[in-house]
Amino acid sequence: MTFARELLGLLVPVECAGCGLDDVAWCAACADRLAGGLWRCEDRVPRLDRMDGSGPLPVWTLADCTGPVRRAVVAWKDRGRFDLTRPFVAALADAAPGLSSDVVAGPLLVVPSPSTGAARRRRGGNLVDALATGVADGLALGGVVAAAAPVLVRTRGHDQVGLGARARTRNLAGHVRVPTRHVARLAGRRVLVVDDVLTTGATIAACRSALERAGAQVVGAVTLASTPGPWAAPRLPRAQSTG
Repeated sequence: MTFARELLGLLVPVECAGCGLDDVAWCAACADRLAGGLWRCEDRVPRLDRMDGSGPLPVWTLADCTGPVRRAVVAWKDRGRFDLTRPFVAALADAAPGLSSDVVAGPLLVVPSPSTGAARRRRGGNLVDALATGVADGLALGGVVAAAAPVLVRTRGHDQVGLGARARTRNLAGHVRVPTRHVARLAGRRVLVVDDVLTTGATIAACRSALERAGAQVVGAVTLASTPGPWAAPRLPRAQSTG
């Protein structure tokens, strides 16, 4: 550790956002919770069923949004811990090539979920944009033609934090859209949606609806973490797996 880093640590103490370990922003043990690869989680929410009855939209995630992961996500989004952006983006980039072959069978636009204007001002931008870029970069390194495309906007509504399933749906109803300038870019394109946390599915459902109205084919979604439903057995991090 350099003298400058030691001095900075004295002036601005750093601790792991997940577990509180001193002198590190995101410790190896907490990072390992995001290192086990992507797994499917759409069965945790009821709002992603397709209208044609062909089954729910597939959603992949890296971890349960519990314990250290939840604490870190809250710190990242609401407590100014933007030093977590880099490791979160890297975790998704590393995992993205593990998406199923039918999803990566052709070129993809990777579309981040939009945030409210108030959230963008508070956070200095839409944090999910960085996650989408990580997914697109990881896919590209794996040989998939992919590009991040922040083409969605939130026109009204409040932040989703603390809202239940019905309130989240009402809050988003009609307020996620594709601006006219982006419609031509989306027509006929295969799209992968990216969000930070899958909670009720309302955000991803609203994004899919807006994208499909613009002529895109939404093939799936990726999230950093997923909130276990009332009947879901939490996934163990890789280091604790008993299998």
